[in-house]
Amino acid sequence: MARIVLGLDIGGSKTHAIRLEQGRVAAEAVTGSANLQNTDTASAAAALSEAVRAVGAAEADEVYVGAGGIDTDDDAAALRALIAPLVPGAAIHIVHDSRLVLAAGRARAGIAVIIGTGTAVWGTDGAGRQARAGGWGYLLGDEGSGYWLAREAARHCLHRQDLGLEPDQLSARLLAACGLDRPVQLIARFHGLGTAGWNGPDRGYWAARARVVVAAAEAGDEAARTILAAGTAAVADQILQVAGQLDITGPVILGGGLGANVPLVREGVSSALARHGITEVSSLDREPVFGVDVLAGLA
Repeated sequence: MARIVLGLDIGGSKTHAIRLEQGRVAAEAVTGSANLQNTDTASAAAALSEAVRAVGAAEADEVYVGAGGIDTDDDAAALRALIAPLVPGAAIHIVHDSRLVLAAGRARAGIAVIIGTGTAVWGTDGAGRQARAGGWGYLLGDEGSGYWLAREAARHCLHRQDLGLEPDQLSARLLAACGLDRPVQLIARFHGLGTAGWNGPDRGYWAARARVVVAAAEAGDEAARTILAAGTAAVADQILQVAGQLDITGPVILGGGLGANVPLVREGVSSALARHGITEVSSLDREPVFGVDVLAGLA
């Protein structure tokens, strides 16, 4: 009987699932986010149910899950409680999603970096020692994340308004992306205030607006480049913290939508690290969920 392994990568904007049979990918699907930091329990349960059904893994022998926001045993238990009924009898292993990044980068020692909706840095020396920096969530940190970049762009736009200045290139791009006419409208939009009253800040909505900052920076806009540089410098500081704790110099593998796919982000992080002798920096070249084979001991 083939060993069936279900792999789940639960990020801030999506859940990526694969079914492995004899170490090979037999099915793959993407559903909505099941991250309990970003969505309610019912929505997370629905996304997980859809993912398991889509890859046909209800009879999985083992489940390996990488998820953001797994900081305590209680965090893992809450997620496990949603997954267990979908895969009865399966052994469920839950880790922080940064571990998937390192595994997907084909490294058993080094530093994994997530720069996406949120940010987090995790590393291991391969001999049992581990260290982590950041990953506190958007209300406490996540410097350099998609949400953070969009927030800083909104702050920039509003600051110009306070100074009596017209919207510059970055401000105009942000307003257009939000379907707004005036900077002052960003206040209610950002705080999630609509006609029905308080709806809460939409983390995913603002993280998606990071592309505005990236596009402006790529076009040479100085304000956007300054924001992006501050974000990558903050991430680099966290990488240096982990490297110092573990006494290693890499490899550093960048994952997440921004870390894996935006050259300016990789270049900014690489440049900051190079000044401290860390030069082995690369962007993940495949989706993190494909690191499940390493976690499961199949590769």
